[in-house]
Amino acid sequence: MRGTLIICADYESLSREAARRFVAAAEESGRHAFNVALAGGGTPRRLYELLATSEFERKIPWERVHLFWGDERMVPLDHPKSNYKLARDSLLKQVRIPPKNIHPVQVNLPLEQAAAAYERELRAKVGGRWGFPSFDLVLLGLGDDGHTASLFPRSPALQEKQKLATTHRMPGTEPARVTLTLPVLNAAKRVFFLVSGDSKATALRTVVEGTGQLPAHLVAPKGELLWLADTAAASKLKGVRVQHAAAETVG
Repeated sequence: MRGTLIICADYESLSREAARRFVAAAEESGRHAFNVALAGGGTPRRLYELLATSEFERKIPWERVHLFWGDERMVPLDHPKSNYKLARDSLLKQVRIPPKNIHPVQVNLPLEQAAAAYERELRAKVGGRWGFPSFDLVLLGLGDDGHTASLFPRSPALQEKQKLATTHRMPGTEPARVTLTLPVLNAAKRVFFLVSGDSKATALRTVVEGTGQLPAHLVAPKGELLWLADTAAASKLKGVRVQHAAAETVG
């Protein structure tokens, strides 16, 4: 497998492990901007809540943190399906991050224009290497079908080699999306996958064992690649070398 796999006892311990590592990465950035691409979906919610608590919030130099999104649905920013709203409600309202450091997708624009505008924002705000912006940290989730961000199986977006942000149109009534592309994810200094729940077990096994070409398997940064999974998500893994998160001492 690529990267390091750490198994956590449950969703709470997974979220706490991710929070500790978020803080460590922020501290390592020194006096430079700490550029982060946030994940959407339900899994990172507890991580965001923890980062807003006094235990973690005071350790993070929020004045230097710049937040972007790995993908976004084209819905109003106060819509229940908005990834921005998830982060706003669980994190942004509680921490001292300057508003100018928050960089959501401009969902009020037409789809293609929104992707182009986000690409311009990335080029202007995030320093690069290998010709692409290089985030200090990218947080990603894993879908039941192996998708990550809004990079889905068989999507033309998986073949994108030049653009930083592209579009994905969902079938039926699901909103279209803007997503970062694989070259941007793979230029990151750190990528943390957060994987929770038994519904993700088959996809995680396929990606970790390298038996398929699911979108998440194509995320292969030259920097650090870390998989944080709870025991439910890791329940189908066999014969894979893993680390286990240290138990916490309470008191």
